Amino acid sequence: MREFIVEADGGSRGNPGPAGYGSVVKDAATGQTLAERAEYIGVATNNVAEYRGLLAGLRAAHELDPAASVHVRMDSKLVIEQMSGRWKIKHPDMKPLAAEAARVYPPGRVTYEWIPREQNKHADRLANEAMDAGKRGEQWDPSASRAELDAVRATAPAAPAVPEPSGPPGDATAGAARARAALAEGRAPKEQVQKQELEQGQERQQADSGGKAEADVRAARTTAATTATATTTAATTATGSTPSVSAPGWSSAPDLGAPATFVLLRHGETPLTPQKRFSGSGGTDPSLSDIGREQAERVAAALARRGTIQHIVSSPLARTRETARIVAARLGLEVTVEDGLRETDFGAWEGLTFGEVRERYPDDLNAWLASPEAAPTGGGESFAETATRIAAARDKLVAAYAGRTVLLVTHVTPIKTLVRLALGAPPESLFKMELSAASLSVVAYYADGNASLRLLNDTAHLR
Repeated sequence: MREFIVEADGGSRGNPGPAGYGSVVKDAATGQTLAERAEYIGVATNNVAEYRGLLAGLRAAHELDPAASVHVRMDSKLVIEQMSGRWKIKHPDMKPLAAEAARVYPPGRVTYEWIPREQNKHADRLANEAMDAGKRGEQWDPSASRAELDAVRATAPAAPAVPEPSGPPGDATAGAARARAALAEGRAPKEQVQKQELEQGQERQQADSGGKAEADVRAARTTAATTATATTTAATTATGSTPSVSAPGWSSAPDLGAPATFVLLRHGETPLTPQKRFSGSGGTDPSLSDIGREQAERVAAALARRGTIQHIVSSPLARTRETARIVAARLGLEVTVEDGLRETDFGAWEGLTFGEVRERYPDDLNAWLASPEAAPTGGGESFAETATRIAAARDKLVAAYAGRTVLLVTHVTPIKTLVRLALGAPPESLFKMELSAASLSVVAYYADGNASLRLLNDTAHLR
């Protein structure tokens, strides 16, 4: 079973007046847009248009996967409260629409959440495009829509307080380094550093970001269309008839049920992160730095916008628990601690840089790089031992959270190990993955024992 997010909106220029609705269906794990719907509906009220948008969004989700679970997000308090059963529906024009929406999916498969208007910009822009088309005497044209692009531009931060890393895993970029230096020297508060970054990069951003965002949206639509066409053509050739086309993305057979979806969050930066020092479970257990707390706030905001996290589980170490608390406070969830998610114990290497370890323990380091069975100097934990521990924690959590979406707040080695095991990759692949501080990855685990990697090292929320 897949998980979808449906965002819907409707508007009326007059209330009642010329009205239209917009709906968007997104993949719950990745946030990818899977379908858009919009229509000019003539003269109607705001509330009727909003219900029409909800109905269109649910139908679009049903077309993609009738076995999916759906989380509806709207900025209409009326619709959300009525569809959740907390408010009565009295208006005669809305009763049949609400009843029809309730029949699209079986009871219990759709949940509802109210969101502020600024978090519903994609659907809002679709509704306005539909009303604009109606004013011209036309119907909404999806190929000409700029709603997704406009929504991306409207919600994107003006300047990156924490730019995407460009160095080795855990390394900070020049922008983050400048912010750290300013904070350490007391030269400027974070807000001033961000303002300076904005002023320095504003002209380049205006020239580059719009074109890139537009190209990304255009490329995504082209890829989706090409995939659907290729699938249909192949199936027609094989069977002689044209079947229904599945939407692009991950899906499972209905009898497998919903997967346990683990959203893997690496903790925010600590004072040791930019210095690239070994920092496992046997060291000083550092807390987050100011930059790390800012990263945690940003990822919390991004997860709140997606609205799909149902549980939070954290490693017991201070940096992960602090990151988890920041996210939990934003999402209104409790944090469960799982000892199996702790970082590898790096023994005598804790707190040292790679160069310092090579200088002091060259033979032990070479053995560690060559074999997953080799442990760090001084009784540390080998990658093979770590993998056994992580696999046991994974199996425990998959059983406990079957069909749920869970945020696991953990470390570099546990996340890389979960990804490696999901892909069936060899142990040396651990050294070939980039995993930045406060990055997001996603792995889904199905009832038949299979797993699928849906996302790796996403840092878009930090830009």
